[in-house]
Amino acid sequence: MKTVLSFVALALAPAWAARAQAPAGLSMREALVFCYFKGNGRDGLHLASSRDGYTWTALKRDSSFLRPAVAHDRLMRDPCILRGADGRFHMVWTVSWQDKGIGYATSKDLIHWSEQQFLPVMAHEPGARNAWAPEISYDASTKTYLIYWASTISGQFPETQSPAENGYNHRIYATSTPDFKTFTPTKLLYEPGFNVIDASIQPDGQRFVMFLKDETREPVQKNLRVAFSDQMAGPYGKASAPITGSYWAEGPTAVKLGREWLVYFDKYREHKYGAVKSADLTTWTDVSDQVRVPAGLRHGTIFRVTTKELKLLEQQ
Repeated sequence: MKTVLSFVALALAPAWAARAQAPAGLSMREALVFCYFKGNGRDGLHLASSRDGYTWTALKRDSSFLRPAVAHDRLMRDPCILRGADGRFHMVWTVSWQDKGIGYATSKDLIHWSEQQFLPVMAHEPGARNAWAPEISYDASTKTYLIYWASTISGQFPETQSPAENGYNHRIYATSTPDFKTFTPTKLLYEPGFNVIDASIQPDGQRFVMFLKDETREPVQKNLRVAFSDQMAGPYGKASAPITGSYWAEGPTAVKLGREWLVYFDKYREHKYGAVKSADLTTWTDVSDQVRVPAGLRHGTIFRVTTKELKLLEQQ
């Protein structure tokens, strides 16, 4: 029996190796990078890499690639990195718990970064309390970047305000830009009828899917949902039923590998990461027990890099 099992293992080994090197949806010349923060975000940008979308290895010995330099609080929370149409990496992040703007920087290699900028996206709103968890998506149809985030404007949407959340009652707001120099006026992007944060938009064929967190406290929700639109800038339809379980989840980031969507999220009350997968964005399977991330990883985003770019990062 031992001989037969050994033979079978040897016979299957090449197939296992091939999958490990190039899983569905990734070419042999691609890898995945997870950008994230640790603690309160004061030490800045952290990166981890993966060849299969499930097992992640911290880069640069899990030390910072970029330290925050804008806003009074000097935080770099909730980093989102997108490779733009210009080939450069563009990043936005949360700079403060109470500021009316977000951070922005760009890089050609994720190692050397431009001067950090403060984008005052909610400065025009006297009642704005914050600008949290910004993300960027590229709209090929308009050749513009959509930047969006969660904000509370005091006095708006009182019907969904809960005293349990210290008066925070977020909606998703957005601006667009062709070049990160000129920006359209901020607009309301998504009003689902409840307190919503942590939006993340991905193309899905001819439509767009928004992964989001229902932040409702009374009755408690604290789960992830999805909504769809025919256009990146909306309007988005009704949010789906929860795609996560009874635990509290936030900070979704999604990657499509082959036919399957893999959505990572922070189980922040349990101080660990989770993941769900789906082939149709309707039926979801929890695969949290299959993922491995660096200790202390917090809210971030996943994006693709070339193996050449990853090699440079691994040398840091």
